[in-house]
Amino acid sequence: MEIIIAKNSGLCYGVKRALNIAKKTRRQSEGKVSTLGTLIHNPQVTADLEGQGIDSEEDIADIRTGTVIIRSHGISPEIYNRLVKKNLRVVDATCPIVKRIQRLVVALARKNRDIIIVGNREHPEIKGLIGYSRGKGIIIENEGQVRNLPHRKKRAVLAQSTQDLFLFEKVVASLIERTDELAVYNTICHSTQTRQKSTSALASEVDTLFIVGGKNSSNTNKLYQISRRILPNTFFVEKAGQISPRMLRGAKKIGISGGASTPPEAIEEAVAKIKQNTKRSDRRENVIQCQR
Repeated sequence: MEIIIAKNSGLCYGVKRALNIAKKTRRQSEGKVSTLGTLIHNPQVTADLEGQGIDSEEDIADIRTGTVIIRSHGISPEIYNRLVKKNLRVVDATCPIVKRIQRLVVALARKNRDIIIVGNREHPEIKGLIGYSRGKGIIIENEGQVRNLPHRKKRAVLAQSTQDLFLFEKVVASLIERTDELAVYNTICHSTQTRQKSTSALASEVDTLFIVGGKNSSNTNKLYQISRRILPNTFFVEKAGQISPRMLRGAKKIGISGGASTPPEAIEEAVAKIKQNTKRSDRRENVIQCQR
């Protein structure tokens, strides 16, 4: 049996940066330290941060004193101003790539462009971006929604940083039919695109593939969808304990890929669980790091 780990699986730069900022803030701060929403979308990491004294609060009304950390997904200007007015110390851990997209949305809004943002309307990054659009932003979640849009002379389209490139391309193709002049900005981060390509390649060469990460993680969900299109025998697990012998039945080559919010220890635990479930087999185990 061979276990292949997709290249670049696990925490991306923006997530590592946010975690480092949060831990440093906790060490250097007195009193309560909170994040507005979970810092990253991974339940194990969230539990670890809580154990270190960094609480996660979903409602801004529940943060009354101390320091609040803006998570990697960013927030809208309106939410930021509300935090400042509460006399809280605000530490910004927004991913630099998301910051760049926010600045792009501001620039496009100033040009009075209709702005199509391809992403999940419930995702915090999208809620933040809409806040920067000055009422000119329209959220599109799939190609079908484009058909309901009127024809326009000018539009701009961009994507959530963790969007599926395949879906983004389909939306762009549909928008071209309804727009005379369409400005396209591929704002999917390089790390996301690299993970999607390596997961896609891995799905083409293994018998079974495990996507490891938080169920509420956008980028991890996209990896699952991409892999499922190629390999129906793809499983989405949050932790290694969910891997069962039934999932491994008949597999000689097993792939593992993790989202940008998946810690390396979660990948290691998945490898160990797979080995444990196949321990009684006579097949030799070989674990390699994919180099794509």
